[in-house]
Amino acid sequence: MIRVVVIDDEALVRTGFTHILDAADDIEVVAAVSGAQGATCVAELRPDIVLLDIRMPDTDGLTVLERIRRLPDPPVVAMLTTFDTDEYVATALRRGAAGYLLKDTDPERLPLLIAELADGATVLSATVTRTVVSGYLDHVEGGSGEPAATRLVDRITDRERAVLLLLAEGLANSEIGDRLHLSTGTVKGHVSAILGKLEVGTRVQAALLAERAGLLRPVRDGDGGER
Repeated sequence: MIRVVVIDDEALVRTGFTHILDAADDIEVVAAVSGAQGATCVAELRPDIVLLDIRMPDTDGLTVLERIRRLPDPPVVAMLTTFDTDEYVATALRRGAAGYLLKDTDPERLPLLIAELADGATVLSATVTRTVVSGYLDHVEGGSGEPAATRLVDRITDRERAVLLLLAEGLANSEIGDRLHLSTGTVKGHVSAILGKLEVGTRVQAALLAERAGLLRPVRDGDGGER
């Protein structure tokens, strides 16, 4: 069972997401709360996935994200936004968000996207543009742009590079394991090593860095396609 917390200041949004996700057999929304309650709720309930509104009037979504990311073994956080050009998205990815979804995501797709997030997949809205997220590399230690990305990618082993290429396609741990004939646990170990060597905090940052370094693999979008 995938345990989810929805954090949004709009009651209608909370109710809608809860109704859609609770209808899935393997997903349980354990709480749906406003931004002010968000970090405390997550600390108490320890969900697997958090859907977090990026803009809330009572509490800044980026602040809530930072508090959640400071928790021991923090859950996967996907940001919710109304606009695919939201200028806060790049900041959220730099601060540890695993991806983001538009609030008008197809309801039939939403449970599948939650399952993919739980399995380690990179999930972005279908309309996300590289200009929204590419700015995160400016904050990578050692510089920005292709030279810095290449230097970081050169640190990893051949096996880790193979994992990174599949990670950059947005594949989940189980899918990477199937492709490379590895156990899911082994894939998780490689991913952890990759994140450390690339000096990034999340898979989506590693995937985008790999693209910037010239590995040129598409990232899966929120509608199941590729970019």
